[in-house]
Amino acid sequence: MERTWRWFGKNDKITLDMLRQIGVEGIVTALHDVPNGEVWTREKIRDLREYIESYGMRWSVVESLPVSESIKYAGDDRDRLIENYKESLKNLSLEGIHTICYNFMPVLDWARTDLSHPNPNGTTNLFFSRAEFAYFDICILKRQGAEKDWQDVAAEVEKMKQTMTAEDNHKLVENIIVKTQGFVSGNIKEDDEHPVELFRQLLDLYKGITKEQLRENMKYFLNAIMPTCEEYDMYMCVHPDDPPFPILGLPRIVTSDEDIRWFLEAVDNPHNGLTFCAGSLSAGRHNDVVELARKYCSRTWFVHLRSCHVFDNGDFTEASHLGGRADLIELARIFEKEETRRSGNPNIGKLPMRVDHGMTMLGDENRGYNAGYSFLGRMFAMGQVQGIIATVDRELGKEYRQPGLW
Repeated sequence: MERTWRWFGKNDKITLDMLRQIGVEGIVTALHDVPNGEVWTREKIRDLREYIESYGMRWSVVESLPVSESIKYAGDDRDRLIENYKESLKNLSLEGIHTICYNFMPVLDWARTDLSHPNPNGTTNLFFSRAEFAYFDICILKRQGAEKDWQDVAAEVEKMKQTMTAEDNHKLVENIIVKTQGFVSGNIKEDDEHPVELFRQLLDLYKGITKEQLRENMKYFLNAIMPTCEEYDMYMCVHPDDPPFPILGLPRIVTSDEDIRWFLEAVDNPHNGLTFCAGSLSAGRHNDVVELARKYCSRTWFVHLRSCHVFDNGDFTEASHLGGRADLIELARIFEKEETRRSGNPNIGKLPMRVDHGMTMLGDENRGYNAGYSFLGRMFAMGQVQGIIATVDRELGKEYRQPGLW
C-alpha cells in the first residue's frame, strides 16, 4: 500500500519536508480555504498539486471534498450544489487526482469527548465517554428526547450534574463541536461566539429525517454524480460513521456490514466504494473488522489503519496500532493482496493507506496540532505500520522499499 499522510495545507505546522524524511509517499489533503459547496477550480487544484510534487510526493487522495449539509438533508439547493460537486470532480480528474474520500454523516463529522485522555505510558489519545456525551446532549445541548436515548447512563449523568463546572462544560463543548469539527467541515469555528446555538440550528435542519430518508438522499447524490465519475474515472469512497452508532437523534447510515452492503448495492458501480477506516469500524462491538475487510476489499479505494479498544460500558479509546480490536496485521495482509490483484489499473493500482490518528507524545501537545493529528505520535504509528507492511510484503513475495533510502 502507498504510505500517505493527512496534511492540512501550506499552513500546516507539519511541513512536506518533514513528511518526505519519514517515508511518506502520498499526501491526503483538500482545498481547505474553499467554502463548502463552491467549485474547486483547476487553478487552485494545480497550485496545491504542484507544490506537493515539488517535494517528491503526489496528491494521492482528496479528503475531503465535502458533501454540503443541504445535499444530505435534501434542501432546495441540493441540485445546484451537486452540479458544483460534479464540476470539482471533473477539475480534480483533469489534474490527475482520482480518489475522493467523503462522508455522509449529518452535522457531526466525528465525535470524541476527551482529546487528551491519559494512557498508562504517559501519552494521551482521543477518547469517547458515553456518559460525558450524554451529559452534553441532555444538559448542555438540551436536545428534546435526549434522556430517552441515554437511559443506560442516566445515573452517571445525574452524578455529573453535581460536579461539572462552567469550565468543564466549556471544555466539553470545545471537544465535541469545535476542535474536532472546524478544521474538517467548516461548520463551526473556534471564534464563533455561540457554538451551541449554531449547532442546534444545524441539528434542526434534520428534523424528521429518518435513516431511510438519509439513505435515499445518499443514493440520490451518488446516482447524480456517477456519470461524471465514469467519464473522468473518479473513485468515491465514503468514510464510515464515527462513532458507528446513532448520536444526537441523527441517523447514521455507514456503521455496519448491512449498511455497507446497502450503499454498494444501491448504486452498484465500481466508482462507488468505501474508505475502509478500521478505527471507526472497530469502535463498534457489532463489527468484525477483519471479516468486513475480506468482504469489501475489492470495493475499497482508501484505507485508514488505526484501531480502537472498546470498554465493557461502551466507551472507547484509540488503541495502539498493534493492539485494539482491528488486527492491523491481518488487515495489511488482506489489502496488500488486494492491491496486487488490481495493479493494472492506472488510477487505483496503488491502494493509499494512512495511519489516521495517533498518540500525542513527547511534546506534541505543545505544538498546536489538530486534534488526533500529532506529528510524533503518527510518525511512531507509521513506523509500526511500515514494519507490518514490510513483513507482509516479504510473505507475499512483494518488494518493499523505503523511499529515498538504499
